[in-house]
Amino acid sequence: MAVTEAGNGTFGADAALECHINLSNGKFIKSSGTLSNPIQFLKGVGPRRAALFSQLGIATVGDLMRYFPRDWQNREETKDLTLPTATGLVVLKAKVVKAGNFQAGPRLALFKAKLNTGSGTVEAVWFKHLSRRFDVFASLKKEVVPGADLWVVGRAEPSLLGIREIHVDEHYLLEDQRWRLHVGRIVPVYALTEGITQRFLRELMNRALHESVEESVDILPKELSLKRELLAPAQAVKAIHFPGSQAELEAARSRLAYEELLLLELAWILKRRQTRSISKGFGYEIKRTLLTPFKKQLGFELTGAQKRVINEIFSDMQQGYPMTRLLQGDVGSGKTVVALSALLLAVENGAQGVFMAPTEILAHQHMNTITRFLKALPVRTALLTSRFKPKERENILTALRKGELDLLVGTHALLEEDVQFPKLRLGVIDEQHRFGVRQRSTLRQKSSLLDLLVMTATPIPRTLALALYGDLDVSTLDEMPPGKVTAETAFSTETAALEAVKEAVAKGRQAYIVYPIIEESSRLDLQSAKAEFKRLSETTLHGLRVALIHGAMPSRQKTVVMAEFAAGKSDVLVATPVIEVGIDVANATVMVIQNADRFGLASLHQLRGRIGRGTEASKCYLVADPKTEQAKARIETLVASSDGFRIGEEDLKLRGPGEMLGTAQHGELTLKVADIVKDAPLLAQARADAEGLLDADERLLSAGNTLLRERLIELYQHKWTWIDLA
Repeated sequence: MAVTEAGNGTFGADAALECHINLSNGKFIKSSGTLSNPIQFLKGVGPRRAALFSQLGIATVGDLMRYFPRDWQNREETKDLTLPTATGLVVLKAKVVKAGNFQAGPRLALFKAKLNTGSGTVEAVWFKHLSRRFDVFASLKKEVVPGADLWVVGRAEPSLLGIREIHVDEHYLLEDQRWRLHVGRIVPVYALTEGITQRFLRELMNRALHESVEESVDILPKELSLKRELLAPAQAVKAIHFPGSQAELEAARSRLAYEELLLLELAWILKRRQTRSISKGFGYEIKRTLLTPFKKQLGFELTGAQKRVINEIFSDMQQGYPMTRLLQGDVGSGKTVVALSALLLAVENGAQGVFMAPTEILAHQHMNTITRFLKALPVRTALLTSRFKPKERENILTALRKGELDLLVGTHALLEEDVQFPKLRLGVIDEQHRFGVRQRSTLRQKSSLLDLLVMTATPIPRTLALALYGDLDVSTLDEMPPGKVTAETAFSTETAALEAVKEAVAKGRQAYIVYPIIEESSRLDLQSAKAEFKRLSETTLHGLRVALIHGAMPSRQKTVVMAEFAAGKSDVLVATPVIEVGIDVANATVMVIQNADRFGLASLHQLRGRIGRGTEASKCYLVADPKTEQAKARIETLVASSDGFRIGEEDLKLRGPGEMLGTAQHGELTLKVADIVKDAPLLAQARADAEGLLDADERLLSAGNTLLRERLIELYQHKWTWIDLA
């Protein structure tokens, strides 16, 4: 009943999984019923529309019924014309008094109708692009005629005089009883492709449900459905499309969301148990030949949180199975020292380690930090990025293959096939949310028994961690080093912010000015880094040493600009969000973020983390004109809090996991109904129930679990690389 999404990885090599689930080619939709019939043969579709449906991932009748609405509208009749509805949506039943069309410009035509609703008159307007080939209003002229009774659905602008004009999206003649699907009730709204309308899809969906929905089978064990008081699958599928009430819609959504989350948690738990069933065949002894001198020359005492997390990681590394752990901590909490401790444990046991960062700037920054921390220690390190010249790259790869390198730092370039480690035992991935999860698996394939530590400075709420990293153990750095400066944040005018920049430079300090885009755009009313760099250099900041950095610059040029800023050769760095992670200049004490309302909370917090790296008081100025309540809430949250965990929670609430994580990460979550924020209680239930099912039947082979097992295989058979099967 759903589209199977295939990944790039293969499943055959994952023999260890077979102790939990035996593979089969079983399909959730049985070919004996109509659910597996090609949609082409459903009345009203045909070959041309079937091709359009394929763009939506719909090939069969079952696929169609599992194509759930993206939203729902309450289309009860609007009775009071004195005020528009809260959403601006207006639904009217009316009689046409008069109608006609007009040309509004060289390309635009209007069709207007005066409607009598019984409680007043309203003017309805249809907008169409003109065509030289045919009359765009031909059908309207036949239907919307004086005396005709019809429903209209559209939008109305607020007015002191009430609803006077409605811009029509849909209309339905009362004599055609199909209007009952589209108005006077809660109505589904679908994501579409060109050539398929909401009206057609609703009517087709209704036909498919009427003919086939009773063939839906319940993949959940009966005891779970009873325990969680879930709707039957046929009832849930019908109600998700055409609910009789808001309560029925929520009950349907809850049942389908629970099913999705249960399958997701089963997959994660199976992966976790599989990992723990593998013997990696090597261990670590804490020899202290590198760890002790490393700790002594740090020049500062580790925080209690760092000590606790290092112990958690060391304990994992000393287990007989590969480590898979997530390390999360706010900006400045000391993740790099923790990761380096783990890498040194591997190196002092004769193994190799790899440290992967998402950008070249961050990789260079990590290399500089590691070099500084490891001074005088016998650890052979190198940096590798895609920008290295062929000869330089080959020298590094040769040394790596010969075992002459202990630690390799780099970017995605580390994932290429010719990067071969003879003794790789530990991989560290920084800013994990910036990588697609398949890249995590690709790194692991460098050594199938690799211990893996992934890190993020975007603290992830527990519900999201369960959904996105359900196979990982989680360590949290929840304590800042003593003396760590917290940057003060203020909502500011540009004038005041730039004045603060000049004052800081006059005191020998440096500043960042960040813009959301590189080039000016006719479509976006936003300041651009390039244009503002030129303007500020010639006007407000004339006489100061102003530099520019953005993501489209060649890598070497970016590296030079950053190195010169770090060395104090420029006073002000005008930048795009390319500086969001990894830039560490202690002398930079002021940051100005222009158009701050166009950034997400996590990005704003990360950017703010680029200042306050030293001991001097630092301040971040947010310059913005927020026009939405959500944008205002982001600004207010950042001004009020410096707690990354609170900010992560708020970001998830405001923007949802998709925008918060970015497409690389969230694109791997194929949840159609479940909402990670809204459904946190359901996720907890699903996790507990999945654990219970697998405790009782670790291969899901009992009769009551057969359909659930088949559905799990159908969904994840080609996606195991996503959850790190290696």
